[in-house]
Amino acid sequence: MNLQQLIRKNIQALKPYSSARDEYTGEAMVFLDANENPFNAPYNRYPDPLQREVKKKIARLKNCAADQIFLGNGSDEPIDLLFRAFCEPGQDNIVTIDPTYGMYQVAADINNIEVRRVKLNDDYSFSADALLKETDANTKLIFVCSPNNPTGNLLDKNEMTKLIQGFSGLVVVDEAYIDFAPGASLLSELNQHPNLVILQTFSKAWGMAGIRLGMAFASEEIIRIFNKIKYPYNINILTQQKALELMEQESDKNQWVESLIQERAKLAEQLSNFPFVVKVFPSDANFLLVKMHDARGIYNYLVENGIIVRDRSKVVLCNESLRITVGSPEENQILMDKLNELI
Repeated sequence: MNLQQLIRKNIQALKPYSSARDEYTGEAMVFLDANENPFNAPYNRYPDPLQREVKKKIARLKNCAADQIFLGNGSDEPIDLLFRAFCEPGQDNIVTIDPTYGMYQVAADINNIEVRRVKLNDDYSFSADALLKETDANTKLIFVCSPNNPTGNLLDKNEMTKLIQGFSGLVVVDEAYIDFAPGASLLSELNQHPNLVILQTFSKAWGMAGIRLGMAFASEEIIRIFNKIKYPYNINILTQQKALELMEQESDKNQWVESLIQERAKLAEQLSNFPFVVKVFPSDANFLLVKMHDARGIYNYLVENGIIVRDRSKVVLCNESLRITVGSPEENQILMDKLNELI
């Protein structure tokens, strides 16, 4: 991979905005450089544009270098930055699996980038060769989500490695649900693959969806490109403070994950016993994809009873399927009680 050949020419030539907090970091007696209001501390001050303390904490948790981390407003921000940095509108394309997380398509459409979808096998596995076959000289990115959404399955590691090694552009592996999976993250192999970008999030296992903090892990060179084109203060001070606070509760996070995995198994077994359930697909995430007779009718019934799931029936390979998030034991029991009333 030649990263300089992948970057859009205007991004290569871009002179990034330099904020006051880029030019000076550290402590001082008086700050008169950023046209800030001197009152209402600490919220009167601009946040650290590079989130240094948060990245240090993440680096210790993830066993990687802080310079290999980019933090975004959710994972959607680094997804968008990948398009803006590497894909020439109206010219380049990306390849991804189908079905998968819908934001790749949305970000591509916003940036006027062609998306080439490769349908998964009937068992929701994928073939690296099939994806590589769809690439050409204008393919800059390949997106795979593992565990995949909405299918819930962890993708084969050997196939992903084959994909990374066989492609001259960037391979983006979205690991939003990796904490719930039996397989290890590819993060430990980041240094072996200069074209690998890994996305993770605080929204799922950490229970921080409300603070909107996503992570991208990549080579220092790729991270520098992200930092070059991101908005100056993309992560606000409240998010940074809350993330630092909640990361001190890693033991709680681990207990939540263990509980959700146990509830996932219990929920899958209970759902499989209903006569209107055709199949509960194996899941490595915090949700279950469930094929049903009259999925839309059951969805509407649950909505009428104040229980909200996702109808994925119109998604390719997910005909007549609902996606059900694993809730607390109490929430899952409410779901079971309402479904039992249909028998």
